[in-house]
Amino acid sequence: MADERYNWASLGIDTTKPSIARTYDVVLRGKDNFEVDRAFVDQIVKVVPEIYDVAAYNRQVLGRGVRYLTEEAGLRQFLDLGSGLPTVQNTHQVAQASAADVRVVYVDNDPIVLAHGRALLAENDRTTVVTADVRRPEEILADPEVRRLIDFDRPVGLMLVGILHHLHDDEGPQRIVDTLMDAVPSGSHLFVTCFCASGQESRDAEQQYLAMLGTGRFRTPDEITAYFDGLELLEPGVVALPLWRPEGEVPAELSVGQRLMFGGIARKP
Repeated sequence: MADERYNWASLGIDTTKPSIARTYDVVLRGKDNFEVDRAFVDQIVKVVPEIYDVAAYNRQVLGRGVRYLTEEAGLRQFLDLGSGLPTVQNTHQVAQASAADVRVVYVDNDPIVLAHGRALLAENDRTTVVTADVRRPEEILADPEVRRLIDFDRPVGLMLVGILHHLHDDEGPQRIVDTLMDAVPSGSHLFVTCFCASGQESRDAEQQYLAMLGTGRFRTPDEITAYFDGLELLEPGVVALPLWRPEGEVPAELSVGQRLMFGGIARKP
């Protein structure tokens, strides 16, 4: 686990409150988190015992989606927003395993992501980490480091995987999506996964997230599908994550954890 004796405050890292990136690291069974993050996850487990599995489903669909975008859609550049801490099978690892020339920019507003990410990516000149806030997409699009690796005249894979549910309605998630998609050309793709209001358990989990983390808006399948308005939604549409182009058998009846996040991919015509 992260060394809590270290002067993290000097890096702008608050270890007294849970963070989105670090709590996701906990459920991915990573080591870059603090006691406050683990305590938060312990509370979520009481409501959704499968929360560790939910994180695994999200990571698995990221792999399937990125492989599709690289191998079948032919994309060679990705902008991964709200990426969280580097762990196993990140976007650049999946994509560059299929095509070595793929370029990836990770964007996150948590300084711990920059601290750890840059060290891990130091030897990969086609991948970088930028500290920025997804709520200010214009700043991300204008960032020199983003512009260094991403050519906005060529198709881009815009990834909002597991981040839009951390935006409140009044923060304009649809505006953010539209601003980003307006900046990329035809042939670009949007990849979204999001907590889904799929039952009482999701409503209980939403209350815990909002009370302890301050974010965590569980949206309906229709609300998630609306992010793709004006785009060509790929089959099978917006579905529970295990149902998006599965590589193995999927149960006929999904568990609570399997229904907790929905997602999909669409192409800009």
